[in-house]
Parts: sequence; C-alpha cells; structure tokens
Amino acid sequence: MVTSLATTAPALVSPGLDLEQSFSQALEGLGLSAQAARMLWLPFPMLLVLVAAVVGVLVTVWLERKISAAVQQRIGPEYAGALGVLQPLADGLKLLVKEDIIPDRADSLLFTLGPVLVVVPVILSWLIVPFGQNLLISDVGVGIFLWISLSSVQPIGLLMSGYASNNKYSLLGGLRAAAQSISYEIPLALAVLAVVMMSNSLSTVDIVNQQTGAGVLSWNIWRQPVGFLIFWICALAECERLPFDLPEAEEELVAGYQTEYSGMKFALFYLGSYINLVLSALLVSILYLGGWGFPVPVEWLASWLGQPIDAPLVQLITGTVGIVMTVLKAYLLVFIAILLRWTTPRVRIDQLLDLGWKFLLPLALVNLLVTAALKLAFPVAFGG
Repeated sequence: MVTSLATTAPALVSPGLDLEQSFSQALEGLGLSAQAARMLWLPFPMLLVLVAAVVGVLVTVWLERKISAAVQQRIGPEYAGALGVLQPLADGLKLLVKEDIIPDRADSLLFTLGPVLVVVPVILSWLIVPFGQNLLISDVGVGIFLWISLSSVQPIGLLMSGYASNNKYSLLGGLRAAAQSISYEIPLALAVLAVVMMSNSLSTVDIVNQQTGAGVLSWNIWRQPVGFLIFWICALAECERLPFDLPEAEEELVAGYQTEYSGMKFALFYLGSYINLVLSALLVSILYLGGWGFPVPVEWLASWLGQPIDAPLVQLITGTVGIVMTVLKAYLLVFIAILLRWTTPRVRIDQLLDLGWKFLLPLALVNLLVTAALKLAFPVAFGG
C-alpha cells in the first residue's frame, strides 16, 4: 500500500473545472444514465491524450520550421495551408503511406517493438499532466514516480532498435542513445526530488497547488534556480536536441538508430521525439513555473468579482486562464529549445558524458542536500 506524502493543499485553492463531471452531466442531460455516461467516459481520456499530444507535435514542428527558416533567412513552409500550418500534417500522412521496409538480416520482432517502446511510455506520461485543479486524466498521487518509471523504459527501446537493425551505424546510435539517456536520467530525477521534497508530495496537482500562495512569487523557480537549470538541460539531452543530438548525428551516423527505419515506424520515432519535447516543457511549467496557477492570488479575483472562490464564474475564468498559462509557459520553453538547436554546435560524446556524470550529477546532489538543509532551517518558505 502506497502512503501518500501529500500535505493539505492551500486553503484558498479554486476547485476549477472537473472534466469528467462536466462530461457526465452533459450526457445525463441528454437522457443517458449515470452508468452509461461513465462507460462512455472510459475511452475518452486516452483519446484526449492522443489528440492533445499529436496537436502539440504538429504545432511544435511548424514552429520549428518557421523559426529555423527565420534564423537562416528563408521563408519556410508556405503552401500547405495558411503560412504552411498544414505542412507537418501533410508530411505525417506521407510517412504513413510509405512502404514499411524491414532489412533482410534484421530481427523483425525487436525491429518492430523498438519504436513502440520509445513512443508508448512518452504518451502514457501525458496522463499525469494537469492543466487545472481537476483538468487531468489521472491524479495517481505518485505521478512524478510514474513519469520517471515510464521514462526509464525508453533507453531499452532505443538500444533494441539499434541492435535489431543489423547495421553498425544503427547499433552505434542505439548505444549512444542508451548511454545518453541513462547519464542524464539520474540528475534529472534528483532535480525533481528537490521539488518533491519542498512540496511533500509526488502528485503533480499538489506540486502546482504548493506554488499558488502569492502568484508569480510562489513559483519554484525562485527557490530552485539550480534545479530548474539541471532539469532543463537534462530534458534537452533526453529529447536528443542539439547540442545533445549525438545518437542521430547525420555527419557521423547517417541517422543513428533510425537509419534502417521507414514509413510508419520512422514516423513513430519522429512523433515520440517531439511529444517528449512538449511533455518536458509542460513538466517544467508544472514543476517550476506554477503550472495553471493564476498570475495573482485567486482570492483577489474572487473579491474583485464579488463572488465566492468556488463560484462557477470564478472557476470558468481560472480554468480557462490556467490552461492558457500552462500552454504558453510550455511553448516559451519549446521556443528556447528550438533556438538552441539552430544556434549551438554539437558536443562530442566524451563532453556529453562528462557533463552528465562529472558536473550535473554532483551539482544535483548538492542541490538536493542544500534544499533539505533549507527546508529544516526555513520550513515555511521551503515547504516544511
């Protein structure tokens, strides 16, 4: 039995919008029974996650192409839709209809399972991402632990894909990807552990609620600036973004572990990479930037409107603004990641591993110890 670490949430927290309750009430209003409404709700969360993840990827790919074009003084996507917004969708459909080729000497089972093990854990991690007090698919209470556990499966899929391809470039890319992922997973987990220590909870909802006391000033980034930098650097390395894209360095490894893949399987790798980038940006927003938290204390808004904090109008405003704030914070970080890709050179493999093991890991340990000391010395400010 898992014992909850959560402490009592702040007294004045807007209950927000309850997506499941609103869905059930709408169907019951159409004459369906409560049991039928619950049955119809069951597949809805996963469908919602898939749609949100795919839309997030399409927007990110379009932004990356437009920003990279601006950096290189080009126009970028232009013809498929207004300003080329449909170009990522067109490219995705093109990959889906391409021939799926399996090399002659490849291990067909592992070759097929590799992309699945890379993409599925990333998509499942979206289940714990909250966009509001009740606007998430599953608040499991140990959401951070679940996310770290799921992300640890990804190196297996990367190594499996490289090994099964029966190609030296693919194998080297898979080995690099696994080594890189393992090297940066540990400091990333330690950085998150410092936030968990301050919040006294592994729940993403509780972590955001802990940052809602005084608006922007309550964000964890002010109390965890070092942890924020460690998390973001490790997240970029986990997503294999420049300057950490050694597993698929074109000049060295053709396309790394993706070299022998085509069609739908290649599209899964492409999709997984961008889903992971958007997920990482959302988690930074939740862990360090207050998530859906209102820019000012919610009680100020309720007082200005002359209504109680749980009034429907207050819930609607805070819920809508919360979703917008979470997405805007995440895409600000995505924008930074895109700029880094087109303005920084690639590091060498020895520099990559040295940064992870010799710098970020000790720094993350020191940050965790300092956080523990500050929590004991200043319990009110650091969540004691």
